[in-house]
Amino acid sequence: MPSTTSLATLVSVALLALSLSACSPAVTDAASDSSQWACQIQQAPFAYSACAIEASALGDKRHALQLFWQQPDSTQPLLSFDELLAALPAGQTLSFAMNAGMYNERFAPIGYTVIEGVEKRALNLRSGGGNFHLLPNGVLWWERDGKVQITESQAFSEQLNGGQVQPWYATQSGPMLVIQDQIHPKFNPESQSAKIRNGAGVCRDGRIRFVHSDEPVTFYQFATLFKEYLGCPNALFLDGGVASALYAPSIDRHDKKQMGVMIGLVKNKD
Repeated sequence: MPSTTSLATLVSVALLALSLSACSPAVTDAASDSSQWACQIQQAPFAYSACAIEASALGDKRHALQLFWQQPDSTQPLLSFDELLAALPAGQTLSFAMNAGMYNERFAPIGYTVIEGVEKRALNLRSGGGNFHLLPNGVLWWERDGKVQITESQAFSEQLNGGQVQPWYATQSGPMLVIQDQIHPKFNPESQSAKIRNGAGVCRDGRIRFVHSDEPVTFYQFATLFKEYLGCPNALFLDGGVASALYAPSIDRHDKKQMGVMIGLVKNKD
């Protein structure tokens, strides 16, 4: 039997461990079927879910980042993750997916959209109201080599008109959250306009991150997450409120919402 002193020491150590555990942010890191991508649930600086893919993984044949909008051989929108899953070819599985930009009442994208090299919607540089037109906005895009980039829309227009880029997939949304390592100049740190939000960032560690806030946050808070915590020099707001949706079965997430264009990581079965 341990002495009274030893028992007291053991109790003190146990209490200290519990105290440290209570102070640490809760994290769920779900093991994926690949070391090249993973989804997590984080609690700091606010509650959010995030899925990340190594940029290098998109250059092989096993993984592909894709945009989805319409039913196969139809102009009708897919609308939901369930319909997307049903439409996937037999040789593919969906690792995770998210809504990918703003849409109108017909669930059609309101910004530049390219799917498998076909331009579905032209680049939208018009002024107007709403989040999309809180300029600068931006384009999330990649060519056939799979290198994902986020580019401010005016700069992207110049590249496109100059023939410098040939997007294989592209989705335009807004506002930009982080632009060349700077938070959007119109975001107010004192703002009280908090909503559920989702967005994407291309980060210094070689990962592309897709983030869904699990509690209402302001634009400034959301942008700060990408810039300061995730290390993403460029990040783009995709949508918010009832339009934000995430499919991530590795963390038991499958939102049942309707949406326009979706972005998803597809794995080709061996």
